[in-house]
Amino acid sequence: MLFMPVSVTRIAGRYLAHQEGLPKLPVPPLQQTCERYLTALTPIVDPEELNHTRQLLEEFQKPGGVGDRLQKGLEQRVFLSLYHFHSYLDYRMPVVIHSSPGVILPRTEFSDRQGQMRYAAKLIAGVLDFKSMIDNETLPVEYLGGKSLCMNQYYQVLSSCRIPGTKRDNVVNYALDKRPPTHITVVHNFQFFVLDVYNSDGTPLTVDQIYIQLEKIWNSSLQSNKEPIGILTSNHRNSWGKAYNNLIKDKTNKESVRAIQKSIFTVCLDAPMPRASDDMYRTRAGVQMLHGGGSRWNSGNRWFDKTLQFIIGEDGTCGLIYEHAPAEGPPIVSLIDHVVEYMKSSEMVRTPMVPLRMPQKLRFNITPEIKKDIEEAKQNMNIMVHDLDMKVSVFSHFGKDFPKSQKMSPDAFIQVALQLAYYRIYKRCCPTYESASLRMFRLGRTDTIRSTSIDSAKFVKAMDDPARHKVALLDKAVKAHRAYTDMAIRGQAIDRHLLGLKLQAIEDLAALPEIFMDTSYAVARHFNLSTSQVPAKTDCVMCFGPVVPDGYGVCYNPMDAHINFAVSAFNSCQDTNATRLAQALEDALLDMKTLLEQTPKAKL
Repeated sequence: MLFMPVSVTRIAGRYLAHQEGLPKLPVPPLQQTCERYLTALTPIVDPEELNHTRQLLEEFQKPGGVGDRLQKGLEQRVFLSLYHFHSYLDYRMPVVIHSSPGVILPRTEFSDRQGQMRYAAKLIAGVLDFKSMIDNETLPVEYLGGKSLCMNQYYQVLSSCRIPGTKRDNVVNYALDKRPPTHITVVHNFQFFVLDVYNSDGTPLTVDQIYIQLEKIWNSSLQSNKEPIGILTSNHRNSWGKAYNNLIKDKTNKESVRAIQKSIFTVCLDAPMPRASDDMYRTRAGVQMLHGGGSRWNSGNRWFDKTLQFIIGEDGTCGLIYEHAPAEGPPIVSLIDHVVEYMKSSEMVRTPMVPLRMPQKLRFNITPEIKKDIEEAKQNMNIMVHDLDMKVSVFSHFGKDFPKSQKMSPDAFIQVALQLAYYRIYKRCCPTYESASLRMFRLGRTDTIRSTSIDSAKFVKAMDDPARHKVALLDKAVKAHRAYTDMAIRGQAIDRHLLGLKLQAIEDLAALPEIFMDTSYAVARHFNLSTSQVPAKTDCVMCFGPVVPDGYGVCYNPMDAHINFAVSAFNSCQDTNATRLAQALEDALLDMKTLLEQTPKAKL
């Protein structure tokens, strides 16, 4: 889930040759990170705490001291990006809500079941079309500000799957096998099928052929009383790791699980969800993508460890969910944009009828112990479903067009509005995370844009004071965000560096340095606002859960004349409310626009 600051251009090029020329991730200078860390703490911790941290940092930075040693160790490491990858795999909370983002695609109206099948067939053909560019290494290389970007994540999202462990997970990628997978998995009424999508000569099936195969799957999975084996993948990772080891003791189960893991991607043919009013439709679609609605609905119609799962509801609710370890948002969004375009032009052509094999149904032997694990996963899933508070909305008053007309970065403008919305509700500034792409570097993943700055704090505190002149403060806040963004995408932000130093300390030292035991560090890492801009050509929006119990997840896609927002919170926290923050955000955006329009340009 990442932010790309200016438009990304694509130029055709060979993947591997281009990858070799990318620089490796830099390790920023220690003194620079310590200074920037103090600056970032200023608006979010009290002065006394800040003073204490300043003293700890002075000690940490002394020549020949602890910081120096850790810095040298870090500089000798090959790849800091591995820390990022492992942080996902070490994370033990369920991937559902806590880690895997969902994407809501534009609403479609299916008049009948055939409509659902036709849509699914076109979508599958579109993904296979995108896959051919990956396989032939003809995927256009992306450039940002004249610099080429790492394309590695595109090669990780198909034919890959997360495998649970009792202490740490791993990811397998079968795309690199001598004989890469040629099948996808389709799940309907909790029943999994292997669908071969290539002919024996290596050509992909046509839309028409895929449609016929989907019909066969549908007709042989009409019973809706099957055990939802897929719901096991939604449990706490340690619990699922144990249940997994138990599940695959049985040879049939092991082969069925392996077929799902090896598949290119998964298609979930969902049962219709309870009807929602038009203004609630997007929100309901968002929760269906994130968790499936609970064990009574579609939560068992998933394999949440699969990197890519496309969800096609009988009622026209469509989207996807992806497992976050292998990739961030932009490669997923590029794939979506390609598939949506492909589906517009792809018509179902009658193809000569070569008889196709019946798709294979995957069998599972459910022992009493596995049944117990399924019941536990159902209960836990339903608790998570009840706890998620979600609001997906369209801000229709303006889009990227207005901030651009003011010569302001649209992303920075939206982030400052978020700061204002939060401040108006809570009367304080909070630690805020926005993901920044490190794809200028080889295997680069993300770093943190800390949106709460000294300048944003000055602006939000002044905004509702009639006596203050606020336009200059808004301008400074937007520019500060823009500057931090530029710093982050060039590998010079602080969070990845501090995490690297901390992990190096865990490896090298008997005791953790005091700066990592400090209250300020705990406060700085407690992101009450976890945010991401995921721009797409398609009128879609990504959504994800908060990263702390008393926090919010905010994702947005700024289109030219409107902005799609998804805001999440937890019902178990009395202080947070997704609808309230979404409304405050709308008010903040409108008030900032009014402020700029009421002030003659010369005053800027």
